[in-house]
Amino acid sequence: MPLDVDAVRAQFPSLAGGTAFFDGPGGSQTPRAVADAVASTLTSAISNRGTVTGSERRADDTVAQAREAMGDFLGVDPATVVFGRSMTALTMNLARTLARCQGWGPGDEVVVTSLDHDGNIRPWVNAALAVGATVRWAEVDPATGELPVEAVGSVLSERTRLVAVTGAANLIGTRPDLPAISEAVHDVGALLHVDAVHLAAHDRIDAAALGADLLSCSPYKFFGPHLGVQTGRAELLEQLRPDKLLPSSDAVPERFELGTLPYELLAGTTAAVDFIASLGEGTTRAERLTAAFAAVEEHEDAMRRRAEEGLAQIPGLTLWSRAAHRTPTLLFTVEGVEPAAIHRHLATLDVNAPASHFYAWELSHRLGLGPAGGVRVGMAPYTTADEVDRLLEGVRQVVPSAG
Repeated sequence: MPLDVDAVRAQFPSLAGGTAFFDGPGGSQTPRAVADAVASTLTSAISNRGTVTGSERRADDTVAQAREAMGDFLGVDPATVVFGRSMTALTMNLARTLARCQGWGPGDEVVVTSLDHDGNIRPWVNAALAVGATVRWAEVDPATGELPVEAVGSVLSERTRLVAVTGAANLIGTRPDLPAISEAVHDVGALLHVDAVHLAAHDRIDAAALGADLLSCSPYKFFGPHLGVQTGRAELLEQLRPDKLLPSSDAVPERFELGTLPYELLAGTTAAVDFIASLGEGTTRAERLTAAFAAVEEHEDAMRRRAEEGLAQIPGLTLWSRAAHRTPTLLFTVEGVEPAAIHRHLATLDVNAPASHFYAWELSHRLGLGPAGGVRVGMAPYTTADEVDRLLEGVRQVVPSAG
Protein backbone atom coordinates (compact mmCIF):
# COMPACT_ATOMS: atom_id res chain seq x y z
CA MET A 1 0.00 0.00 0.00
CA PRO A 2 1.65 3.27 -1.09
CA LEU A 3 1.88 6.08 1.43
CA ASP A 4 -0.81 8.77 1.13
CA VAL A 5 1.50 11.72 1.77
CA ASP A 6 -1.27 14.32 1.64
CA ALA A 7 -3.22 12.41 4.29
CA VAL A 8 -0.09 12.13 6.42
CA ARG A 9 0.65 15.84 6.14
CA ALA A 10 -2.88 16.74 7.16
CA GLN A 11 -2.15 15.25 10.58
CA PHE A 12 0.70 17.71 11.32
CA PRO A 13 -0.41 21.22 12.33
CA SER A 14 3.13 22.59 12.03
CA LEU A 15 3.22 21.90 8.29
CA ALA A 16 0.46 24.42 7.62
CA GLY A 17 2.96 27.27 7.85
CA GLY A 18 4.73 26.17 4.69
CA THR A 19 8.14 25.37 6.16
CA ALA A 20 9.92 22.39 4.61
CA PHE A 21 11.31 20.35 7.51
CA PHE A 22 14.41 18.36 6.61
CA ASP A 23 15.59 18.37 10.23
CA GLY A 24 13.77 15.18 11.25
CA PRO A 25 17.00 13.37 12.26
CA GLY A 26 17.22 15.87 15.11
CA GLY A 27 13.55 15.54 16.01
CA SER A 28 10.45 15.06 13.90
CA GLN A 29 7.36 17.22 13.71
CA THR A 30 4.44 16.17 15.92
CA PRO A 31 1.06 14.92 14.69
CA ARG A 32 -2.10 16.27 16.24
CA ALA A 33 -2.96 12.92 17.85
CA VAL A 34 0.25 12.97 19.90
CA ALA A 35 -0.29 16.54 21.09
CA ASP A 36 -3.89 15.71 21.99
CA ALA A 37 -2.79 12.64 23.97
CA VAL A 38 -0.27 14.71 25.94
CA ALA A 39 -2.75 17.51 26.65
CA SER A 40 -5.66 15.25 27.57
CA THR A 41 -3.51 13.26 29.98
CA LEU A 42 -2.24 16.42 31.65
CA THR A 43 -5.78 17.72 32.12
CA SER A 44 -7.38 14.40 33.06
CA ALA A 45 -8.14 13.26 36.59
CA ILE A 46 -4.82 11.53 37.23
CA SER A 47 -2.73 10.74 40.31
CA ASN A 48 0.34 8.73 41.12
CA ARG A 49 0.07 5.10 40.07
CA GLY A 50 -2.12 2.82 42.13
CA THR A 51 -5.11 0.51 42.04
CA VAL A 52 -7.58 2.09 44.47
CA THR A 53 -8.95 5.28 42.91
CA GLY A 54 -9.88 5.93 39.31
CA SER A 55 -7.16 8.53 38.91
CA GLU A 56 -4.55 6.10 40.25
CA ARG A 57 -5.68 3.43 37.84
CA ARG A 58 -5.59 5.93 34.97
CA ALA A 59 -1.89 6.58 35.65
CA ASP A 60 -1.18 2.85 35.94
CA ASP A 61 -3.02 2.14 32.69
CA THR A 62 -1.12 4.92 30.92
CA VAL A 63 2.20 3.33 31.86
CA ALA A 64 1.03 -0.17 30.88
CA GLN A 65 -0.26 1.02 27.52
CA ALA A 66 3.02 2.80 26.74
CA ARG A 67 5.02 -0.31 27.57
CA GLU A 68 2.75 -2.39 25.32
CA ALA A 69 3.04 0.13 22.49
CA MET A 70 6.83 0.21 22.66
CA GLY A 71 6.89 -3.57 23.03
CA ASP A 72 5.09 -3.82 19.69
CA PHE A 73 7.28 -1.11 18.20
CA LEU A 74 10.56 -2.81 19.14
CA GLY A 75 9.41 -6.43 19.00
CA VAL A 76 10.10 -7.02 22.70
CA ASP A 77 8.29 -8.05 25.87
CA PRO A 78 6.55 -4.95 27.30
CA ALA A 79 7.90 -5.95 30.72
CA THR A 80 11.42 -5.10 29.47
CA VAL A 81 10.56 -1.55 28.33
CA VAL A 82 12.24 1.15 30.43
CA PHE A 83 11.39 4.86 30.22
CA GLY A 84 13.73 7.71 31.13
CA ARG A 85 14.62 11.35 30.58
CA SER A 86 16.52 10.64 27.36
CA MET A 87 18.47 7.95 25.57
CA THR A 88 21.68 9.57 26.77
CA ALA A 89 20.59 9.58 30.42
CA LEU A 90 19.42 5.98 30.24
CA THR A 91 22.66 4.86 28.58
CA MET A 92 24.83 6.69 31.11
CA ASN A 93 23.04 4.89 33.93
CA LEU A 94 23.13 1.57 32.11
CA ALA A 95 26.87 1.79 31.43
CA ARG A 96 27.69 2.50 35.08
CA THR A 97 25.38 -0.29 36.21
CA LEU A 98 26.84 -2.87 33.83
CA ALA A 99 30.40 -2.00 34.78
CA ARG A 100 29.63 -2.45 38.47
CA CYS A 101 27.31 -5.46 38.31
CA GLN A 102 29.43 -7.41 35.86
CA GLY A 103 32.66 -6.56 37.59
CA TRP A 104 34.46 -4.78 34.78
CA GLY A 105 38.06 -3.96 35.60
CA PRO A 106 41.65 -3.93 34.33
CA GLY A 107 42.09 -6.41 31.52
CA ASP A 108 38.51 -6.09 30.33
CA GLU A 109 37.72 -4.33 27.06
CA VAL A 110 34.82 -2.28 25.73
CA VAL A 111 34.39 -1.58 22.01
CA VAL A 112 32.88 1.61 20.58
CA THR A 113 32.80 2.87 17.00
CA SER A 114 33.66 6.10 15.22
CA LEU A 115 30.35 5.85 13.34
CA ASP A 116 28.25 6.54 16.41
CA HIS A 117 26.57 9.51 18.03
CA ASP A 118 28.47 10.40 21.20
CA GLY A 119 25.47 9.21 23.23
CA ASN A 120 26.55 5.66 22.38
CA ILE A 121 30.25 6.34 22.88
CA ARG A 122 30.91 8.51 25.92
CA PRO A 123 28.78 6.55 28.43
CA TRP A 124 30.74 3.39 27.64
CA VAL A 125 34.10 5.14 27.49
CA ASN A 126 33.49 6.83 30.84
CA ALA A 127 32.30 3.61 32.48
CA ALA A 128 35.31 1.69 31.19
CA LEU A 129 37.86 4.30 32.21
CA ALA A 130 36.31 4.60 35.69
CA VAL A 131 37.11 0.95 36.42
CA GLY A 132 40.39 0.69 34.53
CA ALA A 133 39.02 -1.25 31.55
CA THR A 134 40.40 -0.68 28.05
CA VAL A 135 38.47 1.07 25.28
CA ARG A 136 38.96 -0.21 21.74
CA TRP A 137 37.72 1.50 18.59
CA ALA A 138 36.09 0.03 15.49
CA GLU A 139 36.74 2.57 12.75
CA VAL A 140 34.43 3.64 9.96
CA ASP A 141 35.83 3.74 6.42
CA PRO A 142 35.78 7.48 5.58
CA ALA A 143 35.86 6.80 1.84
CA THR A 144 32.65 4.77 1.84
CA GLY A 145 30.96 5.67 5.12
CA GLU A 146 30.74 1.95 5.88
CA LEU A 147 31.43 0.17 9.16
CA PRO A 148 32.41 -3.30 7.90
CA VAL A 149 31.82 -6.30 10.11
CA GLU A 150 35.56 -6.90 9.89
CA ALA A 151 36.25 -3.51 11.46
CA VAL A 152 34.37 -4.64 14.56
CA GLY A 153 35.65 -8.21 14.47
CA SER A 154 39.27 -7.09 14.32
CA VAL A 155 39.06 -5.43 17.76
CA LEU A 156 37.18 -8.22 19.52
CA SER A 157 38.85 -10.66 21.88
CA GLU A 158 38.00 -13.00 24.74
CA ARG A 159 38.42 -9.94 27.00
CA THR A 160 35.64 -7.95 25.26
CA ARG A 161 32.74 -7.34 27.63
CA LEU A 162 30.49 -5.09 25.56
CA VAL A 163 30.25 -3.62 22.06
CA ALA A 164 28.24 -0.43 21.45
CA VAL A 165 27.20 0.23 17.86
CA THR A 166 24.55 2.26 16.09
CA GLY A 167 21.69 0.77 14.13
CA ALA A 168 21.95 3.75 11.76
CA ALA A 169 24.37 6.66 11.82
CA ASN A 170 22.60 9.90 12.64
CA LEU A 171 25.12 11.93 10.63
CA ILE A 172 25.33 10.00 7.35
CA GLY A 173 22.66 7.31 7.61
CA THR A 174 24.96 4.25 7.39
CA ARG A 175 23.25 1.07 8.56
CA PRO A 176 25.82 -1.51 9.69
CA ASP A 177 25.09 -5.21 9.31
CA LEU A 178 23.89 -5.67 12.89
CA PRO A 179 23.04 -9.40 12.72
CA ALA A 180 26.54 -10.17 11.45
CA ILE A 181 28.13 -7.87 14.03
CA SER A 182 26.01 -9.46 16.73
CA GLU A 183 27.19 -12.93 15.75
CA ALA A 184 30.82 -11.85 16.01
CA VAL A 185 30.19 -10.14 19.35
CA HIS A 186 28.38 -13.12 20.83
CA ASP A 187 31.06 -15.51 19.56
CA VAL A 188 33.49 -13.92 22.03
CA GLY A 189 30.90 -13.90 24.82
CA ALA A 190 30.31 -10.14 24.84
CA LEU A 191 27.11 -8.08 24.97
CA LEU A 192 25.80 -5.83 22.18
CA HIS A 193 24.16 -2.48 22.88
CA VAL A 194 22.41 -0.96 19.85
CA ASP A 195 21.66 2.74 19.58
CA ALA A 196 18.45 2.64 17.54
CA VAL A 197 17.61 6.33 17.91
CA HIS A 198 18.05 7.14 14.21
CA LEU A 199 17.05 3.72 12.89
CA ALA A 200 13.69 3.67 14.69
CA ALA A 201 12.30 6.50 12.56
CA HIS A 202 12.90 4.65 9.31
CA ASP A 203 12.68 0.90 9.75
CA ARG A 204 10.65 -1.73 11.55
CA ILE A 205 12.76 -2.82 14.50
CA ASP A 206 12.96 -6.35 15.86
CA ALA A 207 15.52 -6.26 18.67
CA ALA A 208 16.01 -10.02 18.70
CA ALA A 209 16.47 -10.23 14.92
CA LEU A 210 19.10 -7.50 15.14
CA GLY A 211 20.91 -9.51 17.79
CA ALA A 212 20.73 -6.74 20.38
CA ASP A 213 21.14 -7.65 24.04
CA LEU A 214 20.31 -4.04 24.91
CA LEU A 215 18.72 -1.36 22.74
CA SER A 216 17.83 2.31 23.16
CA CYS A 217 15.75 4.81 21.20
CA SER A 218 14.00 8.20 21.48
CA PRO A 219 10.30 8.66 20.63
CA TYR A 220 10.76 12.29 19.60
CA LYS A 221 12.56 11.05 16.50
CA PHE A 222 9.42 9.20 15.39
CA PHE A 223 6.68 11.77 16.09
CA GLY A 224 6.53 11.31 19.87
CA PRO A 225 7.47 13.40 22.90
CA HIS A 226 10.93 14.04 24.29
CA LEU A 227 12.00 11.07 26.40
CA GLY A 228 14.11 7.95 26.09
CA VAL A 229 13.26 4.26 25.88
CA GLN A 230 15.52 1.33 26.64
CA THR A 231 15.03 -2.41 26.51
CA GLY A 232 17.07 -5.54 26.96
CA ARG A 233 16.89 -9.28 27.33
CA ALA A 234 14.75 -10.02 30.38
CA GLU A 235 17.29 -12.32 32.01
CA LEU A 236 20.01 -9.69 31.60
CA LEU A 237 17.91 -6.90 33.10
CA GLU A 238 17.11 -9.13 36.07
CA GLN A 239 20.84 -9.46 36.79
CA LEU A 240 21.45 -5.71 36.91
CA ARG A 241 21.05 -3.73 40.12
CA PRO A 242 21.03 -0.01 39.30
CA ASP A 243 21.30 2.72 41.91
CA LYS A 244 17.83 3.63 43.10
CA LEU A 245 15.88 4.97 46.04
CA LEU A 246 15.36 2.46 48.86
CA PRO A 247 11.51 2.51 48.87
CA SER A 248 11.16 2.38 45.09
CA SER A 249 10.19 -0.84 43.36
CA ASP A 250 12.86 -3.47 42.85
CA ALA A 251 10.96 -5.06 39.98
CA VAL A 252 12.04 -4.88 36.34
CA PRO A 253 11.55 -2.48 34.60
CA GLU A 254 10.67 -0.10 37.45
CA ARG A 255 14.04 -0.53 39.15
CA PHE A 256 15.65 1.32 36.21
CA GLU A 257 13.21 4.26 36.28
CA LEU A 258 14.20 7.02 38.67
CA GLY A 259 11.29 8.96 40.15
CA THR A 260 7.73 9.40 38.93
CA LEU A 261 7.23 8.78 35.24
CA PRO A 262 5.89 11.60 33.01
CA TYR A 263 2.47 10.11 32.31
CA GLU A 264 1.60 12.68 29.67
CA LEU A 265 4.74 11.84 27.69
CA LEU A 266 4.02 8.13 27.93
CA ALA A 267 0.53 8.76 26.57
CA GLY A 268 2.11 10.72 23.74
CA THR A 269 4.47 7.82 23.04
CA THR A 270 1.56 5.42 22.74
CA ALA A 271 -0.16 7.86 20.39
CA ALA A 272 3.00 8.14 18.26
CA VAL A 273 3.22 4.38 17.84
CA ASP A 274 -0.49 4.21 17.01
CA PHE A 275 -0.08 7.04 14.50
CA ILE A 276 2.62 5.12 12.64
CA ALA A 277 0.54 1.94 12.80
CA SER A 278 -2.38 3.84 11.26
CA LEU A 279 -0.33 4.24 8.07
CA GLY A 280 -0.40 0.48 7.46
CA GLU A 281 -2.92 -2.31 7.22
CA GLY A 282 -3.22 -5.44 9.31
CA THR A 283 -5.08 -7.17 12.10
CA THR A 284 -2.70 -6.41 14.95
CA ARG A 285 -0.74 -3.27 15.76
CA ALA A 286 2.50 -5.15 15.06
CA GLU A 287 1.25 -6.11 11.59
CA ARG A 288 0.16 -2.55 10.86
CA LEU A 289 3.55 -1.23 11.96
CA THR A 290 5.31 -3.62 9.57
CA ALA A 291 3.11 -2.52 6.67
CA ALA A 292 3.47 1.14 7.59
CA PHE A 293 7.24 1.08 7.64
CA ALA A 294 7.32 -0.63 4.25
CA ALA A 295 5.25 2.22 2.79
CA VAL A 296 7.29 4.86 4.62
CA GLU A 297 10.58 3.40 3.40
CA GLU A 298 9.40 3.38 -0.22
CA HIS A 299 8.37 7.03 -0.05
CA GLU A 300 11.42 8.26 1.86
CA ASP A 301 13.81 6.45 -0.48
CA ALA A 302 12.14 8.09 -3.48
CA MET A 303 12.62 11.51 -1.89
CA ARG A 304 16.23 10.65 -1.03
CA ARG A 305 17.01 9.65 -4.60
CA ARG A 306 15.46 12.86 -5.92
CA ALA A 307 17.59 14.92 -3.55
CA GLU A 308 20.77 12.95 -4.26
CA GLU A 309 20.38 13.28 -8.01
CA GLY A 310 19.89 17.03 -7.72
CA LEU A 311 22.70 17.62 -5.25
CA ALA A 312 25.11 15.56 -7.36
CA GLN A 313 24.71 18.10 -10.18
CA ILE A 314 25.89 21.04 -8.06
CA PRO A 315 29.56 21.97 -8.64
CA GLY A 316 31.86 21.61 -5.67
CA LEU A 317 29.29 19.71 -3.60
CA THR A 318 30.33 16.52 -1.79
CA LEU A 319 27.80 13.98 -0.55
CA TRP A 320 29.12 12.10 2.47
CA SER A 321 26.21 9.64 2.75
CA ARG A 322 27.62 6.84 0.61
CA ALA A 323 26.95 3.53 2.35
CA ALA A 324 25.17 0.85 0.34
CA HIS A 325 22.56 0.39 3.07
CA ARG A 326 21.47 3.63 4.67
CA THR A 327 18.57 5.69 5.91
CA PRO A 328 17.17 8.62 3.85
CA THR A 329 19.65 10.96 5.50
CA LEU A 330 22.11 13.04 3.50
CA LEU A 331 25.12 15.00 4.66
CA PHE A 332 26.80 17.38 2.24
CA THR A 333 29.39 20.13 2.10
CA VAL A 334 30.18 22.65 -0.63
CA GLU A 335 33.73 23.68 -1.38
CA GLY A 336 34.35 27.26 -0.28
CA VAL A 337 30.99 27.66 1.47
CA GLU A 338 30.58 27.24 5.22
CA PRO A 339 27.87 24.70 6.11
CA ALA A 340 26.37 27.21 8.54
CA ALA A 341 26.00 29.75 5.70
CA ILE A 342 23.99 27.24 3.69
CA HIS A 343 21.82 26.55 6.73
CA ARG A 344 21.16 30.26 7.21
CA HIS A 345 20.33 30.85 3.56
CA LEU A 346 17.93 27.92 3.39
CA ALA A 347 16.19 29.26 6.49
CA THR A 348 15.34 32.46 4.59
CA LEU A 349 13.44 30.22 2.14
CA ASP A 350 11.59 28.40 4.94
CA VAL A 351 13.67 25.29 4.37
CA ASN A 352 15.02 23.73 7.56
CA ALA A 353 18.27 21.87 6.91
CA PRO A 354 20.68 22.48 9.79
CA ALA A 355 24.47 22.29 9.75
CA SER A 356 26.58 20.72 12.49
CA HIS A 357 28.40 17.61 13.62
CA PHE A 358 25.13 16.64 15.36
CA TYR A 359 27.00 15.01 18.23
CA ALA A 360 28.60 12.51 15.85
CA TRP A 361 31.84 14.11 17.00
CA GLU A 362 34.17 11.23 16.16
CA LEU A 363 32.62 10.62 12.75
CA SER A 364 32.69 14.26 11.73
CA HIS A 365 36.41 14.39 12.51
CA ARG A 366 37.03 11.00 10.88
CA LEU A 367 35.52 12.39 7.68
CA GLY A 368 37.76 15.45 7.91
CA LEU A 369 34.86 17.83 8.54
CA GLY A 370 35.82 18.79 12.09
CA PRO A 371 33.42 20.59 14.42
CA ALA A 372 31.68 22.39 11.53
CA GLY A 373 30.36 19.11 10.15
CA GLY A 374 28.06 19.53 7.18
CA VAL A 375 24.50 20.26 6.12
CA ARG A 376 22.19 17.37 7.05
CA VAL A 377 19.02 16.63 5.09
CA GLY A 378 16.57 14.10 6.47
CA MET A 379 13.52 12.73 4.69
CA ALA A 380 10.30 11.98 6.56
CA PRO A 381 6.88 10.56 5.67
CA TYR A 382 5.65 14.14 5.27
CA THR A 383 8.41 15.18 2.82
CA THR A 384 7.22 16.09 -0.68
CA ALA A 385 8.92 16.34 -4.06
CA ASP A 386 8.16 20.06 -4.12
CA GLU A 387 10.01 20.50 -0.82
CA VAL A 388 13.01 18.60 -2.19
CA ASP A 389 13.04 20.90 -5.22
CA ARG A 390 12.91 23.96 -2.94
CA LEU A 391 15.89 22.59 -1.06
CA LEU A 392 17.86 22.02 -4.25
CA GLU A 393 17.10 25.49 -5.58
CA GLY A 394 18.18 27.03 -2.28
CA VAL A 395 21.50 25.21 -2.34
CA ARG A 396 22.12 26.28 -5.93
CA GLN A 397 21.61 29.89 -4.92
CA VAL A 398 24.58 29.81 -2.52
CA VAL A 399 26.88 28.15 -5.06
CA PRO A 400 27.65 30.82 -7.67
CA SER A 401 28.97 28.38 -10.27
CA ALA A 402 25.72 26.38 -10.06
CA GLY A 403 23.75 29.17 -11.65
